[in-house]
Amino acid sequence: MLKFLIFCLLLVVCWPVAIAAVILYPLIWLILLPFRLLGLVVGGTFELIAALFYLPARMIRAI
Repeated sequence: MLKFLIFCLLLVVCWPVAIAAVILYPLIWLILLPFRLLGLVVGGTFELIAALFYLPARMIRAI
């Protein structure tokens, strides 16, 4: 809701910038999407490696 109110304020103050933001936002989102996916994959890989390192300690603690 806050983003919408800020957009409305920007539309009143400077409508060309608001229109440019509406046009450019989806393009920027599409450009940044592969980097978000890469971040998810790298984060998942690090979590898997950490889980493999902590596995022996968890096995000993469960006994």
